[in-house]
Amino acid sequence: MNKRFALFQVLFSVVALGAVIWWASHQDPPEIPSGTNAIAWLAGALVLYAVATCVRAERWHAILGETGIKAKRSDCYGLSVVGYMGNNVLPARAGEALRVVLLDGRTGGGKRKILGTIVAERLLDVIALVTIFVLTVYLVLEGDVVPTDEPLLIAGIAFAALALLGAVLWVIHRRGGLARVRAILSPLADGPRALLNRRGALLLVVTFVLWAMEAGVYLAVARAVDLQISTSGALYLVALTNFVAALPAAPGSIGTFDAAVAFGAKALGASGSVAVTYLLLLRFVLYVPITIVGLIVLVARYGGWARLRQATHLETSSA
Repeated sequence: MNKRFALFQVLFSVVALGAVIWWASHQDPPEIPSGTNAIAWLAGALVLYAVATCVRAERWHAILGETGIKAKRSDCYGLSVVGYMGNNVLPARAGEALRVVLLDGRTGGGKRKILGTIVAERLLDVIALVTIFVLTVYLVLEGDVVPTDEPLLIAGIAFAALALLGAVLWVIHRRGGLARVRAILSPLADGPRALLNRRGALLLVVTFVLWAMEAGVYLAVARAVDLQISTSGALYLVALTNFVAALPAAPGSIGTFDAAVAFGAKALGASGSVAVTYLLLLRFVLYVPITIVGLIVLVARYGGWARLRQATHLETSSA
C-alpha cells in the first residue's frame, strides 16, 4: 500500500509538473534579475524566511512544553530545519517522521505524543491559513483568484469530503475497529488538547504572525522580479500555495507548489515571463537553503542517515 501511495504521489507530481512545464514553454523566456536592488530583495527574503523558521521552532518548543515534553530549545531549532529538509527530499513528508524519531531519542517523550505536537502545529496552521485565504479571496482581492468563483461549489466539495469521512468512520465502527482507532489516536490528541487555554490562544496569534512573515518572503521575491503585488496578494499566495502543496506529491511538493504559484501569480496580474521567473526564484528561496542547512544539521548533530536507520530499526523491532 505504501508503494502504491508513493507511486500515486509521483504520478500526481509528474502530471502537475508536466502541465507547468507545458505552460512555461509557451511564455517568454524568464529573466533572472541581477541588479543590486533585486539582490537586496532576495537577500531580505532569505533573512525573513530564516526568522520565520526560528519563530516556528519557538512555537514547537512551546507546544512541547505544554504537553510535558522537556525538549531543549536547540533541538527544536535543529530538528525544525531537519524536518524541512526531510520533507523536501523524502517521500510522504517524511521530515515529520524524522523530527519524531530523533526528538524521541533525545527526550524519551514517546513517539505518538511527540507526533501529537506536530498535529497541534498543523491545526494552528490550518486555522490561520483558512482565515487568511477566506479574508483575502472574498473580502479583499478582486478578479479570478480561485479556480472557481462559486462558493456553493466549494462548500459542496467540502461537504462531500466530510460525508465520505463520516461514511469511513461508520464502516470502521460497524466492524468494531473504532475503539482500536481511538486507542491509537488518543496520544495524538495530547498536543491539540494542550492548546485549549490562553497559551494556545497566544500561540494562534503567533501563528498568524508567522504566516504574515512568510507572506513577507513572497512579497520580497515579488519585488525582486518587479511583480507589483499587494500585501493582501502575498497573503493570498502563501495560503494558496500551502494548501495546494499539501496535496499528495513527490518530495518538495514538485509540481503542486509550482502550479499554485504560477496560477496565483497570473491571477494577481503577472505576465507569463514574470510568473515563471517568480516561480523559479521563490522555489529557490523556500527550498534550497533550508534543505542544505537541514542536511548539515542532520549529519553534524544527529548522526546522519545511519542514526535514523538505526532508530527506525529499533522501533520496528520493539513493535
